[in-house]
Amino acid sequence: MVRRTVEKEPPKAVLGSARAARIVFGGAGAFSERRALRAETIGSVLRSITTVVISAIAVVTALEMLGYAVGPLLASAGVLGVALGFGAQNLVKDFLAGAAMLLEDQYGVGDVIDMGHAIGTVESVSLRITRLRSVDGTVWYLRNGEVIRVGNSSYGWSRALLDVHVPADADVTRARRLLEEIVHVLADDDHWRDLILEPPEVWGVEDLTPDGVLIRVVIKTKPLEQWGVARELRERIKQRFDSERLALPVATESPAPGPGSGAGDPTNPPPATAAQPPAAPPPPATSSDGL
Repeated sequence: MVRRTVEKEPPKAVLGSARAARIVFGGAGAFSERRALRAETIGSVLRSITTVVISAIAVVTALEMLGYAVGPLLASAGVLGVALGFGAQNLVKDFLAGAAMLLEDQYGVGDVIDMGHAIGTVESVSLRITRLRSVDGTVWYLRNGEVIRVGNSSYGWSRALLDVHVPADADVTRARRLLEEIVHVLADDDHWRDLILEPPEVWGVEDLTPDGVLIRVVIKTKPLEQWGVARELRERIKQRFDSERLALPVATESPAPGPGSGAGDPTNPPPATAAQPPAAPPPPATSSDGL
């Protein structure tokens, strides 16, 4: 049933365009991508629950067929379950948090989330743990009961946010007009049109820095498409600024301490300096006796 819901023909093929599909079906329609992700997540959890329940029933049935008394065994299992409930409170907490997460649809398989301890794409969700894979390939296993906050970068829609540095001596009005032309050409491109949900916006001057002016550009996109749109936009801005002879400033600030930055990183120590020659020993003290 879950597979049948996910693999249905998308509304874009029926209505002819993605914009018409969004108007008719909305963001919570039967064919929305969010519904497909949630169906995959619930499907994986239901498969795990079904496996456990069927295995337990099979074991009890087999014992009964072999002539063992099942009643006392079930009563002992009940007492053992109560004891485990008191002793494994963290496990119960994980299951309850996982159930609440599924009911509230906080995230699902395929979402890119920030859980504080790790950031990555959700590969698997169960009632006890969530498995993430970060951009460098590292797999993270996080207990649902230990999650304090979750940031979902692919819930409903995303936004490509780009701050463009413009030299301090450049014409800001001209730079803003060029950025507006660039983003509207990008939105009209056949390849990127279906990924952009709303007309792009140039919000204007966001900050003033020693190197120049910061102009913010934002584009509302489909979930998980903001990074591809931002990369394409950077490339187009560079090409257009080069053709208009509008140079981008070079950052002069020092990199912040962190992995690979040298400062505070034991795997990348600063370069060794030449050893200084030893200082000359002080002259021996002279006695003033007899003077």
